[in-house]
Amino acid sequence: SAASDVYKRQQTKAFVKTTLKNAEGGHDWFHIERVYKNALLLSKSETSNDYIVALGALLHDIADSKFHDGDETVGPKKAREFLFSINVDSVVIEHVVNIIENVSFKGGNESQTFSSIELDIVQDADRLDALGAIGIARTFNYGGFKNRTLYDPEIQPDLNMTKETYKASKAPTINHFYEKLLLLKDLMNTKTGKQIALKRHRYMEDFLKQFYSEWNLSLIHISE
Repeated sequence: SAASDVYKRQQTKAFVKTTLKNAEGGHDWFHIERVYKNALLLSKSETSNDYIVALGALLHDIADSKFHDGDETVGPKKAREFLFSINVDSVVIEHVVNIIENVSFKGGNESQTFSSIELDIVQDADRLDALGAIGIARTFNYGGFKNRTLYDPEIQPDLNMTKETYKASKAPTINHFYEKLLLLKDLMNTKTGKQIALKRHRYMEDFLKQFYSEWNLSLIHISE
């Protein structure tokens, strides 16, 4: 019933909040909440099951492989066990787990084995949070968390990484814009997602222009 769906959504929120209490700042509850809200916004212009979209968005990063030695099975397993424990319908559980397994950007152009409009929506919502001002903030936050250099003109971005090199990369944070963030606008699935992504993409391009001009001191005119 609708009432029980709403209750299960509340239980899921509480579970995610507790689980991600000490998460890295770009993958914490606030990230989940933004993705959740974005996903519901995107679902308004698509024909989709909002309940599945909501659960998929809430649980998509319940155990990001980046923080579990690259293990991609932890998240789906955790989500499955939790949904089972609150008696979510098994068909819904399978769908949500499929979303979690396929949502992330793996580098190395991995192909997806599962597709659904609900996955498209959650994936777009997650990608939007990697773009624009928040995307920039999250990228540098993660770079700091990993103690990476901001930028090194000697180290060129690597656009032909396999999934393994992408995961193992210790490249300067600025390179991540080229290796992932600036590629996202062309990977968006939904019409609304594409429109929002384009705006945020342009904002990041402006940021990079400004960054290089400051790095190269080309905008500094010392006046008398």
